Amino acid sequence: MVTFTARRSNVEMVTPARPIPWETKTLSDKDDHPGHLVYIPLVEFFRCRAGHVRAQKDPAKVVMVALVEALVWYYPVASRLWEVAEGKLVVECTAEGVAFVEADADVRLE
Repeated sequence: MVTFTARRSNVEMVTPARPIPWETKTLSDKDDHPGHLVYIPLVEFFRCRAGHVRAQKDPAKVVMVALVEALVWYYPVASRLWEVAEGKLVVECTAEGVAFVEADADVRLE
């Protein structure tokens, strides 16, 4: 068993790079299924391509900049889900953002 130390930054809310439409989107009846109301935390691992010389750029910053730009086009992701009458779900497009946490560990992923 490998022992390692992981360090994480504070949670930072990442918002779209430019203004988004301020609107409410009603979800379909399929999206209202109670089994879909689950929060799933996501952890991503990235590695350099074989033979690629690592640039001096901070990988977490590169991902964050890309996320900020992607949220302009996928702005409902940076919004909030609300339940209205009789279990109907809506996305209130508020540009509140998504949580971003940078982490580092003293172990190599092989």
